[in-house]
Amino acid sequence: MADTIKIEILEDGTLKIETDGISTANHSSADQLLNAIEEMLGSRRVTHSRQRNQQRNHNHVRVKK
Repeated sequence: MADTIKIEILEDGTLKIETDGISTANHSSADQLLNAIEEMLGSRRVTHSRQRNQQRNHNHVRVKK
């Protein structure tokens, strides 16, 4: 499932954004989206890379006020 961005608002108000398989063509746009969200919320972004099958293929990003 390439080029999918899932956005969820958690109970504590944290915005959880998960991506999996962003293509090279869309990677820059995805980064721009995350930067815009961070700026609009006036918060800092923390990115966590998760490992699956010894390959880095999933990022977990939380933006929290």
